[in-house]
Amino acid sequence: MALPLVAIVGRPNVGKSALFNRILGERRAIVDPMAGLTRDRLYAESEWRGRRFVIVDTAGLVLGKDRDEVPEQRELRRRMEEQSRLAIEEADVVLFVLDVREGLTAVDRDIAELLRKARTPILVVANKADGRGREILAHEFYELGLGDPWVISALHGTGSGDLLDAVVEQLPPPQLEAVDDQLAARVAILGRPNVGKSSLVNALTGDERSLVTDVPGTTRDPVDSTVQFEGKRVLLVDTAGIRRRGLTSGVEQYSLLRGLRAMERADIGIVVIDAKDGITAQDVHIAGYVVEAGRGLVLVLNKWDLLTAEEKEEKVWRKKIREALSFAPWAPVSYISAKTGQRVAQPLQVALKVTEERRRRVATPELNKWLRTLLGQREPPTRKGKRLRVLYATQAESTTPTFVFFVNEPELVHFSYRRFLESQLRQAFGFEGTPIRMVFRKRGEE
Repeated sequence: MALPLVAIVGRPNVGKSALFNRILGERRAIVDPMAGLTRDRLYAESEWRGRRFVIVDTAGLVLGKDRDEVPEQRELRRRMEEQSRLAIEEADVVLFVLDVREGLTAVDRDIAELLRKARTPILVVANKADGRGREILAHEFYELGLGDPWVISALHGTGSGDLLDAVVEQLPPPQLEAVDDQLAARVAILGRPNVGKSSLVNALTGDERSLVTDVPGTTRDPVDSTVQFEGKRVLLVDTAGIRRRGLTSGVEQYSLLRGLRAMERADIGIVVIDAKDGITAQDVHIAGYVVEAGRGLVLVLNKWDLLTAEEKEEKVWRKKIREALSFAPWAPVSYISAKTGQRVAQPLQVALKVTEERRRRVATPELNKWLRTLLGQREPPTRKGKRLRVLYATQAESTTPTFVFFVNEPELVHFSYRRFLESQLRQAFGFEGTPIRMVFRKRGEE
C-alpha cells in the first residue's frame, strides 16, 4: 500500500466494523450483533485533517480452541485469524478495540501479547462507552501496558475525533506517501458462491487478501485490491457470492445488496462461471445485473482444468453461451483455471480492452455518414401504416456508450429494428464487451 495503513483488530463483536464505518463516514462493513461477521480484510481509503491513509477492518481474533467446533469451523477460524495477523504485519498503526461493557477478558490479554510482538504503534480503543460512568470502566485496560485507552462510542461517534487525531500523529511522515495514480479501470468480480472469484483475485494480486475456502459464500463483504497490471493501476473488487433474491435474508441479503452496489460503482463486471456446473440460470441473472447497470461485461469460465478434452470444445461452449445470454452476444469469454493459474491474466487483459471500448467516441459527422450509408442500403420498416424516418444521430456524453437517434415518430421503432441498428453500429465502430444504450427522440426534442 502506498498510503499508510491503519488496522482495526480485536476479539469478535467488540465493534471493530462499527469503528471502521465511523472512520469512513459510511456503512462499508456489515454491522450485526452476530459475532465473527467480518471474515476477510476490508480495505478503504480515508482522510483526517489532510492526512490520507488506508483503514482495514479485520476478522475477530480468538487465539484459542473451542471444543465444540467441528473441524471445518476450526479451519475457517484459523484462516480468518491468519488474515488478521497479516493485517497487523502490514499496518503502520493498530487500533486495538475492546468492549468497556464486558471488561478485560482472557482473549483480550492474549491479543495484547500478540500485538506487543508486532513492534507497531498500538492505540487501545475502549469502545461502547455509550452511557455515563462507562469511562471509569476503561481504567482496567491500563493493565495491558499498551498506553492510555481512548474511550469512544463507535456507534454514536463520541470520542472518535480525538482518536483520529491520535492516529494521524502516529502515521509515518507525509513525505513517505506516494502520489495516488489514476485508476485505469474499476473491475468487480461477480458470480455465484464457490465459483472461484476469490481464487481469481488472489491469482491476480499474488496475495491471499480474499479468504479462499470450499465453503460457499465465505466472502460476505467486497474486498478491494489495487494491482499494477501491464503498467496500469486497476482496482479489483471481490464480492460476495450472489444467490437468488428469494434465498437471501439477514446478513446474506445485505451482502447481496453490497455486491450489486459494488458492481454499479465499477466500470467492468467480470462474471465468473463454474465450467463444471455449466451456465446456470443464476449466472444469467448476474450477467443481466451487469448489463442493466450499463457496465462492461466479461464472462469467465473457471475450473477449465477439471473438464475432459471432449468437454473443452469451445465451439460448443460458444453456442451454449450465445443461447443462454442472448441479450449480450457481444460479451467476450475467457477460459481459465484460477487454481492452476492457467490464463488467469486474460480476463483482466480483456477487461482493460473493454474499458477502452467504453471510452470510444464517434464524431457526429462520422456517425451520420455511416447512418446515411446504412439507410441507403436498407430503408427503415413501416409500422401501423407509417414509415419510420431516421433523420440524424449523435453520441451523448455518458460512461455507457449512448447514441441518440432523432426520428419522425419514436413509437414506430420496433425492437427488431433497434437490434438491427445496434448490430450495424457495433460492426462499424466496435464497442466489444459493453452494452450500448440507444435513445430515440422526435425531432425538435431536447
